[in-house]
Amino acid sequence: MEISMPPPQIYVEKTLAIIKPDIVDKEEEIQDIILRSGFTIVQRRKLHLSPEQCSNFYVEQYGKMFFPNLTAYMSSGPLVTMILARHKAISYWLELLGPNNSLVAKETHPDSLRAIYGTDDLRNALHGSNDFAAAEREIHFMFPEVIVEPIPIGQAAKDYLNLHIMPTLLEGLTELCKQKPADPLIWLADWLLKNNPNKPKLCHHPIVEEPY
Repeated sequence: MEISMPPPQIYVEKTLAIIKPDIVDKEEEIQDIILRSGFTIVQRRKLHLSPEQCSNFYVEQYGKMFFPNLTAYMSSGPLVTMILARHKAISYWLELLGPNNSLVAKETHPDSLRAIYGTDDLRNALHGSNDFAAAEREIHFMFPEVIVEPIPIGQAAKDYLNLHIMPTLLEGLTELCKQKPADPLIWLADWLLKNNPNKPKLCHHPIVEEPY
């Protein structure tokens, strides 16, 4: 009896990383550590969040004693957000960060990023998503156009196709009709590669900055 095995899949996990306002000047050396640790920086933004936006981002912490200080800290200046990708990106990034409290990190994980760059339990230098659900929500918050695996199905998939795929495909097919190439499939494939608006911004030394 033959057992039908599913085809092998390559799954690259994504997580959100934030370089917090007080250590933005250390961005270059932190990115170097990230890349040497096997991550790819898929996208990057430098932005300045308002206190209200910080409150929305940290909505799960609402009501806790430290919440006002947290939102004030995170809105105190520009920060850098990045989508990091690699196998088991979420857990590996959290391991690289170390404990949330930088004072604890300095004692128990002295080589961790929070031990090196953090100051105390609030100003802990960097952020990482705690799990897949958090990564999905946080990436969407900072990068609304990005889709996070697993690929959506049902109405969410239809909405994504209508918003991000169909306009480009329609433009390509219109141009195909005008050009009438000898091999329309190859021509359209090449056109889509050149004109894909959702192409990931894979980079080793990101320089794109966007105001928020």
